[in-house]
Amino acid sequence: MKPLAPVHSWHAVDCCVRLLLLLAACLGASRLPAAVPVAGEVVGRFLGQYCHDCHSGDAAAAGREFESFRLPPDSAEALATLDDVLLQLELRQMPPPEAEQPRPAERQAIVTALRQGLASVRERFGKGTVRTTLRRLSYREYENTLATLMDRRVDTLGLTAGFPREQAEESFDTLGDGQVTSGFLLDRFFQAADRLVELRLGLRSAVGTAASGGRAEPTTWTFTDNFQQYEELTGAHKRVFNFESLCLYEQPNTDTRQGGYAHIEDFLEGVPLSGRYRIEAHAQAWHRDTHYDPTIFRIDFSEPFQLAVVPGDVTKGHIHYPQAVEPVLGTAVVPDDAPAWLVFDVWLEAGQTPRFIFPNGPYESRASVIEINKRYKDEFDPQTYRSGVVRTHILLEGKLPHIRIGEVKITGPLPEAGGSREEQAVFGPSGFVVDDATKQLLGFAARAFRRPIKPAEASRITAFFDAARQREGATARQAALDTVKLILCSPAFLSLGTIGGGSRDQLDPFELAGRLSYACWGRPPDESLLAAAAAGDLSEPAVLRREAERLLQDDRSDEFVAAFLDGWLKLRKIGSLPPPRSAAREYYAEDLPTSMKQEARLFFRHLLDCDGPIDALLSADFTFVDKKLAQLYGLPEQKTLRLADGFARVALKPESHRGGLLGMAAVLTASANGVETSPVTRGVWVSEAILGIRPPPPPPNVPAIDANVAGARTIRERLALHSQDTSCAGCHRKIDPLGYGLERFDPIGRPRSRYPKDQGGKEIDASGELPSGEAYADFEGFRQALHDCYQGRLTHTLVEELLTYAAGRRPERADEFAIAELSDRLREQKAGLRTLVLETLTSDLLQRP
Repeated sequence: MKPLAPVHSWHAVDCCVRLLLLLAACLGASRLPAAVPVAGEVVGRFLGQYCHDCHSGDAAAAGREFESFRLPPDSAEALATLDDVLLQLELRQMPPPEAEQPRPAERQAIVTALRQGLASVRERFGKGTVRTTLRRLSYREYENTLATLMDRRVDTLGLTAGFPREQAEESFDTLGDGQVTSGFLLDRFFQAADRLVELRLGLRSAVGTAASGGRAEPTTWTFTDNFQQYEELTGAHKRVFNFESLCLYEQPNTDTRQGGYAHIEDFLEGVPLSGRYRIEAHAQAWHRDTHYDPTIFRIDFSEPFQLAVVPGDVTKGHIHYPQAVEPVLGTAVVPDDAPAWLVFDVWLEAGQTPRFIFPNGPYESRASVIEINKRYKDEFDPQTYRSGVVRTHILLEGKLPHIRIGEVKITGPLPEAGGSREEQAVFGPSGFVVDDATKQLLGFAARAFRRPIKPAEASRITAFFDAARQREGATARQAALDTVKLILCSPAFLSLGTIGGGSRDQLDPFELAGRLSYACWGRPPDESLLAAAAAGDLSEPAVLRREAERLLQDDRSDEFVAAFLDGWLKLRKIGSLPPPRSAAREYYAEDLPTSMKQEARLFFRHLLDCDGPIDALLSADFTFVDKKLAQLYGLPEQKTLRLADGFARVALKPESHRGGLLGMAAVLTASANGVETSPVTRGVWVSEAILGIRPPPPPPNVPAIDANVAGARTIRERLALHSQDTSCAGCHRKIDPLGYGLERFDPIGRPRSRYPKDQGGKEIDASGELPSGEAYADFEGFRQALHDCYQGRLTHTLVEELLTYAAGRRPERADEFAIAELSDRLREQKAGLRTLVLETLTSDLLQRP
């Protein structure tokens, strides 16, 4: 692009004058005389030399030509356009790399002028009109809230399993605009409340089985035979064990799951009452020292076998297959030398039966048995040997790895001092008392509503309880339980945000307490936070800061880390597009999604706790891995870590090709589709998560890119051809280089140097040039270039994303002034991650309705 001197082009002069007038209007009349000479010189020279050729006339690039600016700016939209121009200049995405580039001093001068112009109209456009949409609790927050109110985990109930799917895969589950509340969903909320109350406090609970709230006496069930399991195992188990042993061959994450779930055939009806139960299993690990090739089983035999318990419900699906509700209730290590009693203290809902699983067991026992019968057939008696999926002779003569359970005892429901925790949580330390029922119910309502109840609410609750007592055959306790259900279906319980308030500029103290608590814990405020709200001083900066610090120091803030990363880094997508089992068996065999997410969470948690530098999110030379991830990454710690060690902090060397978020399997999996990778998909991820820029959707009638690199062309060549379309070139020039550097990793984050054979088998070129002009040769260069060019932008993105998550809405244009101001201050202070989170959570933006 040739330089265009303003004095040689009337069009360029006109363009300069228009932008000069815009800046003058922004800067204000009182400052105009001093600003005119400097601004005129800066703007005139810059526009004439660097912008006019592309951004003028009807064919202006990206549809942006400077002549269309209205003076003075009279709308937030016009201001947003100017803001976008400023962003392009700050990120050095304009002028494009192939064009003549301004000197750093020139770029800084125009950026400074534009930023001053934007700041000067803050009074006009800095007052937002958009309020946070009154939103309901997300399913995650709903279950967390119920667990808090009941003082017990509720995931064994699967309360939200039948709810409509939440539309939160691509973003935060806290956004009110993205939530749908239908009549069907409200009916599901009622059913969930009914089920929760009846199973935890009603006739099907360990407490409250009588009108007086009497407790059920414990019962012990003992099982020593009739251990029938998966149908295909029947013949072998009948002959070898005579059904006197449960036998586990494989983990439950496989396709077949034969021997992956071991139930108790004579206990299919499950426990009669919801409550705590003690499960004892007499178990032993068999043939962990097998001489068979360990690759057949795809497990590490240096690790002791593990036995775990999950609930099952024969009315909800096949007892040998995964069910919607099966949280792991307990895990134990199984001894090798002799059977021993393993004890699990678990919670079971009425109708649930315990099932045993083998968490670190072999992968696909059917395939393992077939392979043993092929490779080791000479070891078996030819009179009994049969090929195929036949276990009998392997169990009798061979060394098939497995866990045997010879006896099971179940005792419960176990008593709890003072009654169940649910009873005390709902009605108080004394449990339900008829004479105090109204007071107890109003107290529970205040805890459920997370604020003092209003007189009208108290009247409705009292009237409902009185009416329920008058029904034929009703008891006072059942009337109270029905009233608890009413409270749990109330809008005051299900909703977050301001129900009224009109033109208020700030949340009231209890609304602020709720917003802070749900942001940090994903659950209701505790007594200390509510006390600060009741005192009326929670909005005071020192008090708010103190409470925010306290909440983040609490272990419950792990919920914030998980929920925020799920939305910001899109980790919630992991598992929605899983890879084919044949291409990534370890993804399933080792439950890699769980480890992937945990690495990101521990890394973020560490930086949060120690107020680590924000740029470490891109450039850290350490991470946290367990044995599974150490193996996936090829780290030396794979030889020293044990499964029992969990996660450990490890140092990363350059040759490990890891470091920061971009080297994590969680990010690399979330930014792929499970089958193949694309620089476009990963480039969009980097643009959104790191730069905070959401690329526009593709133009209409533009064919999709074929991401398959089979044939003569690589994905890079295909993208080059695709980008020859002028309507595509602009966006791909900005997006694709943000993804090329990650092509060295496959769809689940494994390192690679070539594409798979079914995708062409070509060598991968991971080099590129950022939109700002910095070239890189590989992943390490890409990570460094991104860090050097955009670490300041990452601070802005984090502030914006955190505000979105905590406030429950995307920022509007007026919010951008405060976001930019806070981000600039944090960058100037070189603030760490903890400081950023605290400053954001206690900012004025989070105190607005």
